[in-house]
Amino acid sequence: MKYFPILRKTIPLFLMLFLFSCASRKELVYYQNIDNLPTQKTNSFEIKIQPDDLLSIIVSAEDPEIAAPFNLKSVSLQSTEKFDMAGGQATMQLYLVDANGTIDFPVLGKLKVSGLTRTEVLTMFHDKIATYIKNPIINMRIANFKVSIQGEVTLPGTYSVASERITLIEALTLAKDLTIYGKRDNILIIREIDGLKSFNRVDITKADFINSPFYYLAQNDVVYVEPNKSRINGAAVGPNTGVIISITSILITLITLIITTTK
Repeated sequence: MKYFPILRKTIPLFLMLFLFSCASRKELVYYQNIDNLPTQKTNSFEIKIQPDDLLSIIVSAEDPEIAAPFNLKSVSLQSTEKFDMAGGQATMQLYLVDANGTIDFPVLGKLKVSGLTRTEVLTMFHDKIATYIKNPIINMRIANFKVSIQGEVTLPGTYSVASERITLIEALTLAKDLTIYGKRDNILIIREIDGLKSFNRVDITKADFINSPFYYLAQNDVVYVEPNKSRINGAAVGPNTGVIISITSILITLITLIITTTK
């Protein structure tokens, strides 16, 4: 019984370390019920244009001179970028969608684009420009498409997306996946549409999340991975964890020596 005070102090430390090291399959494994899901057609998804988007819009025609008035004439570092395409140089002409959701387009003037999908914008441009040009070709993309990933991921940050189609899983992969401490069943996605923010939860441990409207991310989405209980409890212990382990090791050694010498 004379060793009881020492054991009383040591056992809780063992229990705490044991609890920190435990994690169940349900907490960690993705797509757990995927074998039970029927084969489904991929959901169609198109993002909508929003204020502050930068749009690259280039109008082409069989005769380049006819299309020239519908493209930006002045070139500045603020409004254009250059990139290689098929060994040549092409100009990316960017239009900023203002707070009212409009852009100022050559010849056509101010056009409302906010709230429209890419397909709807292209159809609108084609119909308007077809009055001036026969069989116009319009290319458009969002040049500043990005998503931000925070919380319990290996590499949090803001990531630019070359295309206009990225899934939640692809975004998490850009951030080098969740850490072992990330809650996989309660990922928060913050999305702003028409000035209104929505807060949405996604459980990636269940495969049917692929049917969620938040499986595909929109431009400027914020993804936050919440820490699990182990991380929160570990934060309470903080930088003293290493000290506790060392003290526990010393106590075990001392108890062993005491027991050995008293026999």
